[in-house]
Amino acid sequence: MAQAHTSPMFNRNKLKLGIFSSNCSSGMAVTKVPERWDNSWDNNLDLVKQCDDAGLEFMLPIARWIGYGGETDFHGNVLETVTWAAGLAAHTQHIQIFATVHTAFNHPVVTAKQLATLDQLSKGRLGLNVVAGWNKPEYDAFGVDLPAEHGARYAMAQEWFDYVQKLWREDLPFDWQGDYYKGKGVYSLPHPAQSHLPILNAAASEEGRAFAMRNADFLFTPVFDFDQARATVEDINAGSAAVQRAVKVLTFATVVCRPTQKEADEALDYYANQHADWEAVDNLMTLQGLHAQSFTKEALAMFRDRFAAGHGGFPLVGTPDHIADQLEQMSDTGIAGTTLSFLDYAKEFPYFRQEVIPRLEARGLRHTP
Repeated sequence: MAQAHTSPMFNRNKLKLGIFSSNCSSGMAVTKVPERWDNSWDNNLDLVKQCDDAGLEFMLPIARWIGYGGETDFHGNVLETVTWAAGLAAHTQHIQIFATVHTAFNHPVVTAKQLATLDQLSKGRLGLNVVAGWNKPEYDAFGVDLPAEHGARYAMAQEWFDYVQKLWREDLPFDWQGDYYKGKGVYSLPHPAQSHLPILNAAASEEGRAFAMRNADFLFTPVFDFDQARATVEDINAGSAAVQRAVKVLTFATVVCRPTQKEADEALDYYANQHADWEAVDNLMTLQGLHAQSFTKEALAMFRDRFAAGHGGFPLVGTPDHIADQLEQMSDTGIAGTTLSFLDYAKEFPYFRQEVIPRLEARGLRHTP
């Protein structure tokens, strides 16, 4: 029998915090420095235990199959997200573990069974990050055509999602006759432990946001500045209300936290300017601009340095007080939470935990776990 919400994604913290892309080589920093993130299993296990103990809400992976080239082949080494989620869930007690799944590369019957198994294993702490797909080299690697129309990707994703949801609801065999999938006498037991898995979807395009309004609990989207963040939240609030839903907005941030602003600025310059893997940065930005629609052309032109620093994430660079101020301003726009990325997650998170999280608690943005 499915249980009620156990997900920390629905807790009372005003500002949710998570970790993004620790399963990928270099994390989010497109840099050549030797101390960049090593995405080994041991490092991921160290990190998730720290985050679980600190009361962070979630871990969110990127599903990548082909790297971005350059000297480092940024994201060329990636721990597969479903098995990664299983391992992390087995070693934690409270934190939400998301599995990121490409609808174009994963059959809904297989995914429904995998994720239900993981939700049982984690006692109701699994989340699903649905990706319609945009990275053409990955489609090429799978021998699949990338639909020319952006909307076609989401039409397929919608059928995929509906199929998975029905598999999680129905006990008896049923037939599926869709435009993209066919199934006869299909069912999937066990069902997830949760009555509702938290659903996350990253989108910025009109079609992508419409998909999120219909299906997701959280829209994951870039934030460029606080005015744009506020406008995004207002747009999502209106769009989700129009379909009688309430979708929250999450974003992602790059953290360089040091005792002084000078130290933080110098650390950022060191890895994201002096030693950036600019070839990989430009490859990443080109593919984002051609196929993803997560960033506008204007944003891509403005934020090349942000892509080197953290894949285009909002920069949280400075002292603990400054970063707490920035996060408070972000929360004031209506953003429900943000992921964090560091040059070296496991080594840098303890300072963030020690210095920034208590400041957020003092401001009422979070509660002591």
